[in-house]
Amino acid sequence: MEITKSSELYEVSKAFTHIAEQVDYEDRPKTIPALINMLVSRLGLNELCSRRLKVYDLSADYINGVVDFGGASFMVHVCEALKEAALSSIAEDIAQRPQVRVVLIAGPSSSGKTTFCKKLSYALRQQGLRPVGLSLDDYYGDRDAAPLDKNGQPDLESIYALNLPLLQEHVATLTGGGEVRVPRYDFVTGTGRLGDQRLRLADDEVLLMEGIHALNPLLLEGVPVSADCFYRIYISALTIRQQAEGGIFPTTDNRLLRRMVRDAKFRGTTAQQTLERWVSVRRGEEKWIVPFQPQADVNFNSAFQYEYSLLREHALPLLEAVGEDEPMFSEARRLIRLLHRHHLIPVRHLPPYSLLREFLGGSKYVY
Repeated sequence: MEITKSSELYEVSKAFTHIAEQVDYEDRPKTIPALINMLVSRLGLNELCSRRLKVYDLSADYINGVVDFGGASFMVHVCEALKEAALSSIAEDIAQRPQVRVVLIAGPSSSGKTTFCKKLSYALRQQGLRPVGLSLDDYYGDRDAAPLDKNGQPDLESIYALNLPLLQEHVATLTGGGEVRVPRYDFVTGTGRLGDQRLRLADDEVLLMEGIHALNPLLLEGVPVSADCFYRIYISALTIRQQAEGGIFPTTDNRLLRRMVRDAKFRGTTAQQTLERWVSVRRGEEKWIVPFQPQADVNFNSAFQYEYSLLREHALPLLEAVGEDEPMFSEARRLIRLLHRHHLIPVRHLPPYSLLREFLGGSKYVY
């Protein structure tokens, strides 16, 4: 398996890529918010999200040109607005399905699931619904009972590491109008228990369940609930790279860099450690997450065309600290070369509500 290449299904969104070119210069409104509203109104929902991931084919040279001519802030604000429009469309679609009681959200590592859930919750409130969050991570079973990987270690990537009977019982109870005690999993001790919080869904409440296995049919197998009660979302951050011969290479490098920066900032993890773990992370994704992408009602791509330019300032020092004698030195050098192809966009251009703030810091959301 190539650790930089994803097998996710995608299609190139040409309309998104060239949306700014569809507006004549003399017709542009005088304010940036007015122009953003115009651009968003000209882009259909099917160009923002669909049953496949929408990817955006912008070269490093194109992005660098925008940055060099002072357009970085405008580009960032337009793309943020388009993402918000996609989220609002998803929330509106959920609201138009009154039978939906549970929204299942899955995606690979560092795709931004946590911030996506927060943003979706806000968008659902605007539609008159009250979202209630429930993390699949709290349904892990005791670590000493987890299945083992090929190295004889507990395999927490496996769906069978979850307490499936308890999860299925709770979903059936909640969708049937009953009350449950929400479990809590202690990752330090590797044990789970029922907590003190009790949960019952009111008529205007929707349960948001986020986790890597959310789209796996085994998760809710046998639950006596109509399929119409569930709305499934797949979120990723897939980017594409143009190859020398003209082909397109779907890459996960931006997710790797997101994870590297976040874990260094908030979890004390070195670039060497992140690079070493990435092989196992990607193997788990290809086994437990990506195969169930077609189960989704909608795919949401959280990638931004310019994010290498934003990640550059934070990732380069981490990668340059990987020594020549360390196993991942050659991979670190490859990523350094990749980042040097992108001109810097200072993080100050990034709004505090941006999904990328989950990895770069400074978010207005509490994690």
